[in-house]
Amino acid sequence: MTTQSARTPARITLTVIGLVLITLLGLFLVYETRRVLTWIVIAAFFATALHPAVTRFERRVTWMRRWLSTLLVFLAVFLVLAGLAALFVAPLIREASHFVDQLPAIIRDTRAGRGPLGGLLNRFHLREYAEQHSEQIRDYLSGLGTPTLAFLRGAATTVAGILTIFVLSYLMVLQAPRLVDGFLSLFEPSRAERIQRVGRECARTITGYLTGNLLISVICGALTYVVLLVMGVPFAGLIALFVAIADLIPLVGATLGAVVATLAAFFQSLTAGIVVIVFFIVYQQLENHLLQPVILSRTVQLDPLTVVVSILIATELAGLLGALLAIPVAAMIQIVVRDVWRERRARRTPPAGAEPPGAESPEPAGPSPAPQVAARPGRAAPRTP
Repeated sequence: MTTQSARTPARITLTVIGLVLITLLGLFLVYETRRVLTWIVIAAFFATALHPAVTRFERRVTWMRRWLSTLLVFLAVFLVLAGLAALFVAPLIREASHFVDQLPAIIRDTRAGRGPLGGLLNRFHLREYAEQHSEQIRDYLSGLGTPTLAFLRGAATTVAGILTIFVLSYLMVLQAPRLVDGFLSLFEPSRAERIQRVGRECARTITGYLTGNLLISVICGALTYVVLLVMGVPFAGLIALFVAIADLIPLVGATLGAVVATLAAFFQSLTAGIVVIVFFIVYQQLENHLLQPVILSRTVQLDPLTVVVSILIATELAGLLGALLAIPVAAMIQIVVRDVWRERRARRTPPAGAEPPGAESPEPAGPSPAPQVAARPGRAAPRTP
């Protein structure tokens, strides 16, 4: 007994130490592989969004294999995204070549105090500041080689990440039926059916959010490009592309894109700046009260307070990726909590026609039996007729 009692605290201590070391090792591995884990999370969201389309296509075309239907759906999505990108890349290339041709004239006008940049330099005395700190500026520009290499390295990593996400999404969608069936086989049929129902609702939410948010961003970028092009603002395609990408970020993205587009318009003229400000004010009202309710209300049913809180928490935890995925993750959490609450209420509520616990059973109808009279000692018990 003494030996066994002495071993128990030592065993508990070793178990706790082992669990702490395993937890620290897991956190270290997560930190070291955070980039790959980020790619996996993004690929999982895209795979969840595209899985219903692949399944629907496979059911309608019965002779088509899973890998072929997945490949066709991914090619269709790639062509759509490439077409949308071409709408912005073509004006961007044209404006970039136009900027390169006009760059010497812009530099001459700026040095002479002409043009928008020249007037800005004269107004804020930036030319005198540049002449007084010419050596420091030259040293700073000469040290831009390392940041340039870092930028190129980051661009290469981004391209590799996009390709990796594409391949991971394809493989996830391709292996989805086998993975889902294997996971559901671990549970009993009733619980497996419940998990499958919740999973379908979560997948529908993710699909609706991604497609709806992308559609809203395309509309915002296209309208911004038209307004900037009409007002003669240079680099309208580049600015509109930035506005469309920024609009993907909830809450602050549209404001950030509006600020950049408005500043570019004010550099062109005062009238262009005022028109762009009015446009973004009107468009924000239409987007908040018309586009988002119509497009997102059927799939992502979240109140404004939940949206703001989820975005703030997700941004603090995961940065830009958290801001992009905050709303679908919050919607998925809401779906799971609602299902758990519904299940608990169903367990507490008795079925129709059942007696509540503690209720007395009603007495049977008809004449009550005659009471039995106990016999006294020394007497015979009375007979009942």
